[in-house]
Amino acid sequence: MKIATDAYRVTPGQKLKLSQRPTVVAPLYGDKGDYERQLDAQVERLSELQDLLYAHNRYSLLLIFQAMDAAGKDGVIKHVMSGVNPQGCQVFSFKHPTALELDHDFLWRTTQCLPERGRIGIFNRSYYEEVLIVRVHPEILKAQSLPKESTRTPAIWSARYASINALEQHLHSNGTRVVKFFLHLSKEEQRQRFLARLDDPAKNWKFTADDMTERALWPKYMRAYGEALGATSRAEAPWYVVPADDKRNARLIVSQVIVDVLAALKISYPPPTLDATELAAIRKRLSRT
Repeated sequence: MKIATDAYRVTPGQKLKLSQRPTVVAPLYGDKGDYERQLDAQVERLSELQDLLYAHNRYSLLLIFQAMDAAGKDGVIKHVMSGVNPQGCQVFSFKHPTALELDHDFLWRTTQCLPERGRIGIFNRSYYEEVLIVRVHPEILKAQSLPKESTRTPAIWSARYASINALEQHLHSNGTRVVKFFLHLSKEEQRQRFLARLDDPAKNWKFTADDMTERALWPKYMRAYGEALGATSRAEAPWYVVPADDKRNARLIVSQVIVDVLAALKISYPPPTLDATELAAIRKRLSRT
């Protein structure tokens, strides 16, 4: 069953209020078995398309995942990309910037990690942190050693949106398709998942005191996300707001979007270097030895 994903796509220039976007929708699967069959089929199709992408070697794909804590980014990446050949896929998780990274512009550290032609690159968090967490915590700007005239708010956010849009347009023009996912989790579901982490000793390591600090800033984050997504969703680099309270639904939606994007590319296996007669002759020789 093909899942219709247009409803989750952010219209370019849209004034987005995340409070008006659902964090949960009706199940896109009948039961656990049906979910597993659907996901397996998508994973298999994605593997086939990735093989084509790699062989064609003209396009690349950049997948960006952003979300509040415990929304399931790691799980989506793990399950959806489980069938992809590691030779053609790279995953980067961006944490606190290093001193070297802070000595460069805000896009520098992520542009070092962009996928080569034929590959799929995955950013678990990304340069969008610079208009999200930095906006919620403007004191972070002080550590970036920017010229004073470059740190005026709110002008800096508009300037950064413009820089991001220019980068993504440049990538698209040079063969990199950019697709961005915001896993939209409700505050209540986050609470439940935090409690589950605290109750499971094997998952205690995932929880830090900062998680509660950031949770208290939920309204500010929702405003920052809403503005950023609306300002940077473009036809050539769309955002998808994926309801994430149901992990299975989120994985099915994300996998469908990725399959659709790759299937739309005009990619094929390159022609063989030898013609049919030469190949037949070589096969004949091999069969005798």
